[in-house]
Amino acid sequence: MSAPAESRTPAVTSAAPVADGVLTRLGRGLDWRVRFAFLGLVWGFSFLFMKVGNEAFAPLQVTLGRMVFGTAVLVTAVAVKRERLPRGGRTWLHLAVAAFLLNSLPFSLFATAEQTIPSMLAGICNAATPLFSMLVSLVALSEDRPSRQRFAGVGMGFAGVLIVLGAWQGFSGQDPKGTLMALTAALSYAVGWAYVRRTLSNRSGSNLAMSAGQLSLGTLQLLLVTPLVTSVPDSFPAKSVLSVLALGALGTGVAFLVQYGLVAEKGPTIGSMVTYLIPIVATAAGVLLLGESLSWNEPVGAVIILAGAALTQRRPKG
Repeated sequence: MSAPAESRTPAVTSAAPVADGVLTRLGRGLDWRVRFAFLGLVWGFSFLFMKVGNEAFAPLQVTLGRMVFGTAVLVTAVAVKRERLPRGGRTWLHLAVAAFLLNSLPFSLFATAEQTIPSMLAGICNAATPLFSMLVSLVALSEDRPSRQRFAGVGMGFAGVLIVLGAWQGFSGQDPKGTLMALTAALSYAVGWAYVRRTLSNRSGSNLAMSAGQLSLGTLQLLLVTPLVTSVPDSFPAKSVLSVLALGALGTGVAFLVQYGLVAEKGPTIGSMVTYLIPIVATAAGVLLLGESLSWNEPVGAVIILAGAALTQRRPKG
């Protein structure tokens, strides 16, 4: 559910996808602002969907369901467009690593974290991804040059994290383990995007096909692990089932297709700005629909995190 500011897609394998054919026209009948708002809503509500899914299913089962439904949407799109899946063992190996870092691991960490922390806190932790991305890029991507402004943004952002967590009063009673899991998920996104930029950004093949391959491998990873560590659920309540369906089909499938067309039409900068809507939507959904409590430090810290993240993404002039 998160990516650095170059691009904001849940399963795409390129920093700036170039759309074509039907996907470039997806949603063209709607104003781009409507599609932009849809992405912010569906990704923000993803944290609520995970929380509700956890009521009946184990976190890994929630994640597996999400991946299955999301993969089904993208594979269907590939079939409709009659595109070929990626070729070459090396490409598939890189996609497997990307699937682990950008899908299997962070999705599972967020779902597990929400067993002990509010969904809105998980959504706010997700906003730290651009901060981690900047730090990772300094190590992994030599073309990214640090600047005082970007370092200031990182410092501001992590100060915001401490404010959100209420560090001066014992982290506001939040579960440290769950919070650490959510932040680790954000870090995994950052590492995954750096890996993708180094290994897959120049590969041949459409971004849609690459993404479908990536999600398929992530689904396979979870299919191998989930049965070993979870038991069959006792029941399948409609509320939890529908939440997992929405999480996968909308938040990991349809949302990618909408983002695909939005980036093609308006460019990656507009596409990436949806990142800043997610914690707002996640917080509102958690408070209004799940009855989660909101303290002053959480929205204030979230604003500081987003301001810091914005600074890290600004390129020096000249």
